[in-house]
Amino acid sequence: MLTIKNVTAKNFMSIGNNTQAVTFDTEQLTLVLGHNLDLGGDGSRNGTGKTTIINALSYGLYGEALTNIKRDNLINKTNAKGMIVTVDFNINGKEYRIERGRRPNTLKFFIDGVEKADDEQQGDSRETQKEIERIIGFPHNMFKHLIALNTYTEPFLSMKTNDQRDMIEQLLGITEISEKAELLKELLKNTKDSIKEEEQRIQAVQNANKRIEKNIDDIELRRKAWDNQHGNKLSELSRSLDALSHIDIEPELDFHRQLDVVHKQHSKMQGLQSELKQLQTSSNRNASTLVSIRSDIEKAETGVCPACDQSTAHLDTHETYTKELKAKEEKELEYSTELEGKISVLEQSLADIGELPESPITFYNSMEDALQHRHNLDTITEQLAERKEETNPYADQVVTLRETGLEEVSYEGINEWTRLKDHQDFLYKLLTSKDSFIRKKIIDQNLQYLNYRLNYYLEKLGLPHDVRFNSDLSVDITEYGRDLDFDNLSRGERNRLILGMSWAFRDIYESLNQPMNLMCIDELVDSGMDTTGVEAALGVLKKMGRESKKNVFLISHKEELQGRVSNVLYVVKEGGFTSYANDIEIIDN
Repeated sequence: MLTIKNVTAKNFMSIGNNTQAVTFDTEQLTLVLGHNLDLGGDGSRNGTGKTTIINALSYGLYGEALTNIKRDNLINKTNAKGMIVTVDFNINGKEYRIERGRRPNTLKFFIDGVEKADDEQQGDSRETQKEIERIIGFPHNMFKHLIALNTYTEPFLSMKTNDQRDMIEQLLGITEISEKAELLKELLKNTKDSIKEEEQRIQAVQNANKRIEKNIDDIELRRKAWDNQHGNKLSELSRSLDALSHIDIEPELDFHRQLDVVHKQHSKMQGLQSELKQLQTSSNRNASTLVSIRSDIEKAETGVCPACDQSTAHLDTHETYTKELKAKEEKELEYSTELEGKISVLEQSLADIGELPESPITFYNSMEDALQHRHNLDTITEQLAERKEETNPYADQVVTLRETGLEEVSYEGINEWTRLKDHQDFLYKLLTSKDSFIRKKIIDQNLQYLNYRLNYYLEKLGLPHDVRFNSDLSVDITEYGRDLDFDNLSRGERNRLILGMSWAFRDIYESLNQPMNLMCIDELVDSGMDTTGVEAALGVLKKMGRESKKNVFLISHKEELQGRVSNVLYVVKEGGFTSYANDIEIIDN
């Protein structure tokens, strides 16, 4: 396995005297974002030095950048010297280090800590570089399609036909058949081991699902019991509500209010009548008193004593006595007038009341009983509404367990490994045979697998086109039976095809050679790709990181992608120099 461990750089492009390092050991998708503090900070993403990472990796491994930048133009313009790039990688347990620089020019190559080459004059020794590429397993043009995808790299389908054919033959290993047989044998063994591991994984998932299904059955019983109890309570409340609803309580309350008015009027009338009766009694009594006084006055005026009916001669003060009688008459007359006024007022009040209405017939004997009825009605209505809004708590548990607890038993992995095993087994037999038709056989078999992986990724990316390599290594692009050229596609479609083809190339390379831990994608998802395409690409890349243990570095300007990934590497540009975080920030989704 090719494991690129890290790259360090000093005075390389936008990197200054402070050596910067990037490690490739996350084994999942890492989003690379830029913060150009020289241009305002978080809102400025351009020119930070994100692409410098893969340019440094490209220069360290091959002595040149991804694009056609002259070597001397890779030196930091501010410091203008002392450029050095170091790449550490491991292949099948053997440790390698490349130290490459300019001004002064240098190239040092170490194997397991032992220096194998030191070229301080040229810094790009051709022989040393050939040895490095032989060890890595592919040249620079393949590096740009297998490991470091960049928008500036000429797409495979834009290359000349001969260049395409050369690259495919190199990819398929036709030129290195004899060297690959033993490696393929080991890969076949590893694939069989992976199949066993996948079988064990599937069995473990199935056993876990059985336990969860048992738990779901138990909760399902509780859910049904809750539903029964809840239904019974609803029925009980409904019956109570129906019983109370037989009485129209609002008219009943209105009757009680009317009855209360009648009672109050009746009580008022009784009070007035009682008071009138008392006044009439007093009036009668007053009239009798006046008659008596007037009789006494008449007697006194005729000389008769009112007390003894004799002559008033015995009265010393006849005149005074007569005055007193007239004063008493006057007082009683005033009292009589007062009584007549009060009686008149009471009679008018009684007249105003008039005839009392007929008392309404009520169900309840009292307003309190009627109000209690309405209170019970409101309470039961509210309880019934609340009960209807209740949801079964066990239902959510069942749903949660089914959605999150149960794991779908996917046979995709073991099927994939089995197809790979069959493919590797077939290739191994071909490689160990001296059949003169081996080249054609290898091409046919590999193209079948290449086409399968290519269209698998295109389907995952949501591209409706069918893209196939023919036996002559030409490529056909069709859409619903219509032939297309690469330039017929939209920018977003081209980028999806570039990604899918690169991943398919990588699969075929790894099936024939060795796995690789690193993939870098520079702004391809930023260029013309819609939200659906971005999400599809992220899904594939996450799966690569999660299941295939790939270190996928996605360089982007899209800040919104932070919420879709777990790892973010921030590239900061400040004071004209680029720096990388020593640690990758882990973001909890």
